[in-house]
Amino acid sequence: METLLGIDYPTWWFLVVGGLFSGYAILDGFDFGAGAWHLFFKKNSSRETALKAIDPTWHGNEVWLVIGGGTLFAGFPVFYGTLFSAMYTPFILFLLFIIFRGISIKFRNMEEMAWWRKMWDWGYSISSIMLAFLLGVVLGNILNGMPLDENFEYTGRGFFEFLNPFSILVGTSSLALFMMHGAIYLLLKTEGRLYQRVEGFLKKGMAFFIVSYLITTAYGFYYLEHLLDVFLENKILFVVPLLVFLSIANVPRLASKQQYGRAFIFTSLTIALLLVIVAFELYPRLLWSNSIEENSITIYNAAASTKTLKIMMGFVAVGGPLVLLYSYFVYRTFWGKVDSNAEGY
Repeated sequence: METLLGIDYPTWWFLVVGGLFSGYAILDGFDFGAGAWHLFFKKNSSRETALKAIDPTWHGNEVWLVIGGGTLFAGFPVFYGTLFSAMYTPFILFLLFIIFRGISIKFRNMEEMAWWRKMWDWGYSISSIMLAFLLGVVLGNILNGMPLDENFEYTGRGFFEFLNPFSILVGTSSLALFMMHGAIYLLLKTEGRLYQRVEGFLKKGMAFFIVSYLITTAYGFYYLEHLLDVFLENKILFVVPLLVFLSIANVPRLASKQQYGRAFIFTSLTIALLLVIVAFELYPRLLWSNSIEENSITIYNAAASTKTLKIMMGFVAVGGPLVLLYSYFVYRTFWGKVDSNAEGY
């Protein structure tokens, strides 16, 4: 098998896809988290300020999702087909909520009536909560495994089979992590009484995440023993969970000192490191078959041809830096506190 710098192309593409989805989770994660807190703001002015904080960036953050989905389809079409067929219901719900979320943001200020704005506030907040939860549900099912046949086709029959205990726990932990992440982002963008209120939200968000994460981890270790295999075989990899622990511990430490810029870095790092753990637990599998292990989808039996992967790596080498540059430019342009008196958002 051909390699690049000693690494085969399916592994390179596994890293590319993982990197793109990690970027999406970090960037759109704080959008979802900010939206999840939205209904806790009582005043219309506070809600408008919170929306102004994310308005310049939420469109661009979703670019990472589009690119990530495209690279997944191009690099691992077998996995893409199986996953989207098996997880049809949560993906359709995700699509509906992401559309409804954008509509809610844009329609909210088109009319002055209080009931109109309140309706779209509910739509925006509920959509944000469900989007964060559904991302975790899909990830939980990938880690839990699915029943697959020899043709890599999903053989499950239950309509709500994707809502198993582990996926619900992962979905809850994802929501909690994004709420903590989003609260810190809002603290970077707000001031005055709204800032003080969000500080209270952050304390609740940190407690919510720590409790849900501990429960999810304990459940996974006890019931999903295959997730521990790679760490037991390569004990040096336990350094990654240790880094996750240190990263999480730094968030309340920095928050107590009101160093929210650094705390935001550590919530972002926590998201990235948790996805690194997921990558270790899966590799070289993409989807574990919990019925017959030989039917599992791997980066090798799911990958496009080597020629295709080589060509697409060229696009990644050019397009990747451009996406990063674009994201940097947007965030640099809208850096700093939100002007609560400015018109529109």
